Amino acid sequence: MKKAFSKIYLSLVYLFLYAPIIVLIVFSFNESKSKSHFSGFSLKWYIELFEDELIMTSLFNTLILALVSSVIATLIGTMAAIGIYSMKKKSRSAIMWVTNLPMVNPEVVTGISMMLLFVAFSSIFGIQQGFYSVLIAHITFNLPYVILNVLPKLYQVNNNLFEAALDLGCTPRQAFFKVIIPEIMPGIFSGFLMAVTLSLDDFIISYFTSGSDFQTLPVTIYSMLRKQVPPSLNALSALLFVAVLAILLISNITAIRKEKAEMKR
Repeated sequence: MKKAFSKIYLSLVYLFLYAPIIVLIVFSFNESKSKSHFSGFSLKWYIELFEDELIMTSLFNTLILALVSSVIATLIGTMAAIGIYSMKKKSRSAIMWVTNLPMVNPEVVTGISMMLLFVAFSSIFGIQQGFYSVLIAHITFNLPYVILNVLPKLYQVNNNLFEAALDLGCTPRQAFFKVIIPEIMPGIFSGFLMAVTLSLDDFIISYFTSGSDFQTLPVTIYSMLRKQVPPSLNALSALLFVAVLAILLISNITAIRKEKAEMKR
C-alpha cells in the first residue's frame, strides 16, 4: 500500500509540474489563435516564429551574451578560486563573504544598482547602455557560482601531485596546466554550465541594464506579453523545452556510459 501510494503521489506531482508544459506544446500546433480550443494541427506558428525578426534577433543576442559572459566568468572565476584557495583561512573567509553577496542580494537590488552605475558612466563618458553593459552585469552575477563550483574541486586535489610534477621535470606553469587544471576540470565545466543557464534565464538584471539597441529574449517576451500573448511564443517555448530536454538526456546518457566504462575497468 505504501509503495502504491508513493507512486500515485509521485505521478500527481509530475502531472502538476508538467501538465502546463504539455498543454503549451499541444497548443503550439493549434491552427487557430485560441488558447482553449484545439481547432486543428498546423505548423504555421513555427513558421511565423522563424520569420519574426525581433524574436530571432533577441534569441541570437541571448545566445551570444550567454556564451561570452559564461566564458569570461569561467576564466575569471577559476583564477579567483585558485587565488582564494591559496589565501590564509581568515582572509579566505572574508573574501568568500564578499563573493557570496551577489547571490544573497535580491536581483532587483543588483539590477537597479548596476543600472545606476551605467547611467553614471553614461553621463561621464558618454557610453550608452547596450551589449557591454548587459555583458558586465551577467559576468558579475555569474562569478560567484563559478567560484563555488571550482573551489570544492581544489580542496579535493592532492597537493603532492603538483610537487610530484615538479620533481618529474615540469615547470610550475606546465604542472599547473597539465596536472591541476585536468583535476579541477569537472568543477570548471559545471561552473560554465551553471553560468550559461543563469545567463539564459535572467530577466530582471537584463531588463535594468539593457538599452533600446540590445534586448535579450526574456526582455523581448516580457514586452510582447504586456500587449497580448502571440501564439508564436508557444512555439518558441516548445522549442526551448525540447532543446533543454535533449541536452539533459545527452548529458545523463554520457554520464551513465562513463560510469559503466569505469566499472568495467
